[in-house]
Amino acid sequence: MIKFYVKTYGCQMNVRDSGLVKALLMQHGYTAVDTEEQADLIIINTCSVRGKAEDKALGKLRLMTITKKNNPARMVGAIGCMVQRLGESIFDNVPLLDFAVGPNRITAIPGIIDAIKAGQGPICDVGLDKGSEEELSAHAESGISAFVNILFGCNRRCTYCIVPSVRGAEWSRPAKSIVDEIKVLAENGIKEVTLLGQSVMAYGKRNDVFPEDYKSPHGYMEPLSRLLEEVNDIKSIKRIRFTSGHPSGCTAELAQAMGELAKICAHMHLPVQSGSDAILKRMRRGYTVAEYKAAVLRLRDVMPSIAITSDVIVGFPGETDQDFEMTQALMNEIDFNNTFIFKYSTRPGTPAAEWEDDITDEEKMRRNQILLKNQDDRANAISNALVGQTVTILVEGVSARNEDRWMGRTEANTITVFENDGTVQVGDLIKIHVNRATIFTLYGKIVK
Repeated sequence: MIKFYVKTYGCQMNVRDSGLVKALLMQHGYTAVDTEEQADLIIINTCSVRGKAEDKALGKLRLMTITKKNNPARMVGAIGCMVQRLGESIFDNVPLLDFAVGPNRITAIPGIIDAIKAGQGPICDVGLDKGSEEELSAHAESGISAFVNILFGCNRRCTYCIVPSVRGAEWSRPAKSIVDEIKVLAENGIKEVTLLGQSVMAYGKRNDVFPEDYKSPHGYMEPLSRLLEEVNDIKSIKRIRFTSGHPSGCTAELAQAMGELAKICAHMHLPVQSGSDAILKRMRRGYTVAEYKAAVLRLRDVMPSIAITSDVIVGFPGETDQDFEMTQALMNEIDFNNTFIFKYSTRPGTPAAEWEDDITDEEKMRRNQILLKNQDDRANAISNALVGQTVTILVEGVSARNEDRWMGRTEANTITVFENDGTVQVGDLIKIHVNRATIFTLYGKIVK
């Protein structure tokens, strides 16, 4: 019996990919373990969005392959976006690596491992065939929440982003396959699903996902709204999320659907990246600041309490002090619940890699720290405004930091800690009266 361990770097797409690998290996008789020390097979799921993420993954892979000297039977493999970018050259970086598999080929991993055991390694597979719908629907999740891929790849070609190169062109899964997958998850106890796509609002725009004669009960015409409607009708699913968003996808119909479909969480991750039209144009983001603000207004018109989170890049080539100040101003105006702020780093193969990286590391750090401080202040104010209020949470179980308390999350994805009086079960939707708050956590009591 082979024991395996998967370590994941990167985004929610990578988390879902790792879950898919686990499920496929378990179907083939492998056993998942909690630590790398226990494992006969170690798989590192890599990220290529930033150079730092690649450095971490390469360092981890080298450490894991060194352990093969004392355990010659151990196999070590790399999967994910970094593999797709590096291809065969990854074996130059990690000479003792047994296999390297791109994100589109993870359904082939069981067969690749069989070939390695038969002495046919090392193997590199960075093909584009994603596998069957049955394979793509495999899950190994326990608990109450699951990620579900609905769209693969990306066609946006932002100038800083390597994702289209490593994930390929957009392709949307048939709606029926997605709904069937979620129904199985629901039967197995999942209460919340997050629909994933690199640019999720492009779902169904490049290929047909519904039959021609499909009629939406609400009269929706857009594929994502129709899919949300279908998932909303699955009885035991209590919450629906989808990510990552794009302002161009925040249509009037999507806003209407979010207001009408009760299970959709009042939360949108809507990357803005910059508050300067000049920088947005250089990034090739496809919208202006005014269009971004209009998208937020459409959402807030139907969901006044919606939590908006975002991504911002500082130090993009050509970003002036004035451009940076525009970003500060926009973040203050939108009043984001949370923002992930990144210092720009050059990614080989992207258009921006050909431009001069003209912002010093010191200046990038300065701008990063200013935005982080401002965001912490905003988040703290938003959290403390909830003290004395009642929030609804989906209960996840015992708190990781205090076994005497339980925790769940609000629709805004805020961790909320409470004392269980014995009446609450995992997966329950309950109301909590908030009596204390920190930047990222609420504390309160059950409302009867």
